[in-house]
Amino acid sequence: MAEIVPIKGGATDSGPLRTQLDGKVLTITLANPPAHALSLEMIGLLHQALLDARANPQVNVIVLASTGKVFCAGHDLKQMRGYRDDADGGARSLETLFNACSELMKTIPRLPKTVIAKVDGIATAAGCQLVAACDLAFASEDAQFGTPGVNIGGFCATPMVALSRNISRKHTMEMLLTGEMIDAKTAMRMGLVNKVVPRDYLDQVVDKMAGLIASKSAMAIAKGKRAFYEQADMRLAEAYDYANRVMVESFTTADSDEGLDAFIEKRYPEWKE
Repeated sequence: MAEIVPIKGGATDSGPLRTQLDGKVLTITLANPPAHALSLEMIGLLHQALLDARANPQVNVIVLASTGKVFCAGHDLKQMRGYRDDADGGARSLETLFNACSELMKTIPRLPKTVIAKVDGIATAAGCQLVAACDLAFASEDAQFGTPGVNIGGFCATPMVALSRNISRKHTMEMLLTGEMIDAKTAMRMGLVNKVVPRDYLDQVVDKMAGLIASKSAMAIAKGKRAFYEQADMRLAEAYDYANRVMVESFTTADSDEGLDAFIEKRYPEWKE
């Protein structure tokens, strides 16, 4: 039976953020409808849940999901509007909010565990950024994505950081400059999501992928994920030199010995680390 894992900060399985551990896969579900907005409080809960998952040796894969027809509509605009009544026009509060959100987004690629976005519904602004920050993303045919900051007199500057590291510059600029929504199949063609499936099959597809990755060596995944993001910002020669060192480290471990032996002996590996 799936185990409910409590989250620091007071949230439970009936709170605005829910977690459920099935085998080695932890599902974190945004449950503050209708928009599943990333208020300052929600950012804190989600960030802490990810840090808790990082420290939990039972967790190999993290799935980010939501309830209802919206995956995440971005920041809480009512909260942001309220900040404008501050003496400084909201500058300090907005800086705190956006810094907290950026720290959350930076944590995802730094986690030694795979993070998968399961998107069934709308993902806009910081919600679209959340999808782009994940290692993998799977969407239902009903999913939509957008960066509509320009429609309300702003600009989705922080979402563009994650977006521009997933899709081409011109596709990123089109989304940012128009504020228009794109459908799931367009998002897949752009490279924002890995696969688009009918809603009824989304759980099955994500569960299969999460289970497959969770069955691999946790140590190998952690090393490989870190190496992927490190080399992405390097020049070609530097990236190969770095990747060579990672390969040597990866294939001089107990898990690599077990993996090679299992392959040669035609059996399933039993990971040591």
